[in-house]
Amino acid sequence: MPSLTLTEFKITSTGGPLGAVVTGLDASQPVAPEVILQLKQALRDRHILIFKEQKLTDEQLLNFAFYFGDLYVPPDDVPVLASQPGVTPVVIPISNLDGGYTGTGELAFHSDHHWTPKPSSGSLLYALEVPSQGGDTYWLNLNLAYETLDEATKQRIADLQLITYNPFLRDKNAPRSKYRLDRNIPLTSPVFPHPLVRTHPESGKKILYLDYATEVEVVGLEPQEGAELIEQLREHLNQPRFYYQHKWSVGDIVYWDNQATLHYRQAFDPNERRVMRRVSLAGSRPF
Repeated sequence: MPSLTLTEFKITSTGGPLGAVVTGLDASQPVAPEVILQLKQALRDRHILIFKEQKLTDEQLLNFAFYFGDLYVPPDDVPVLASQPGVTPVVIPISNLDGGYTGTGELAFHSDHHWTPKPSSGSLLYALEVPSQGGDTYWLNLNLAYETLDEATKQRIADLQLITYNPFLRDKNAPRSKYRLDRNIPLTSPVFPHPLVRTHPESGKKILYLDYATEVEVVGLEPQEGAELIEQLREHLNQPRFYYQHKWSVGDIVYWDNQATLHYRQAFDPNERRVMRRVSLAGSRPF
């Protein structure tokens, strides 16, 4: 690697509750080992990394992503975004153009692949075209959300398991539910309970492992009690002090820790183009 890149390479906090901006690094070129290790440490500390002014092909994006882990591959019987029978694209087009995914509407705070047996560890999202306004992404610090709970709530949820139901298998015509209240409705897919309080596999930090809108169920609690607890926790999550708002620029890559954050997208004008590429990295069974 040219020494120029090393001398100009910087990691700077966003000043918010999470996030760091990385400058002086060309992700299309080989990256020095000491730089990769600094980036991994910064991700553990700050949960998201924002790489500015990048220009990459899909292959270069993949090669850069693989410094941080293997490709996320979902089980064949557990669909995720962009899944087709027997295959999920390696680089997923996140765009409002034909062949792209996620459209133009608001996307509630969520972590990717939460309903799978081994959710992804993180994703890299690369901006090729951005709208003039709207389409911002917010990331939420789930460790901070956990640490700011009162002690009684921490004790109450310490050993609870949460089932997150697969949104890609729900009946699109059925009314949306944030909690599975009717246990008489047969399950449409396998379910994978995960700890409601997750331990980060690298930092050891405690994470409130709950998204904002997907249908869930707390194992072992009566439906009404479980629904009230989840509503209380989601109300706690919904605080600006936990999140960072990112206004995209062309050439941005944001790499986020999917084990420690939620993300949300603002709606944007369907007449404008928003074109991005996403690569997701393999994770482990939550504990």
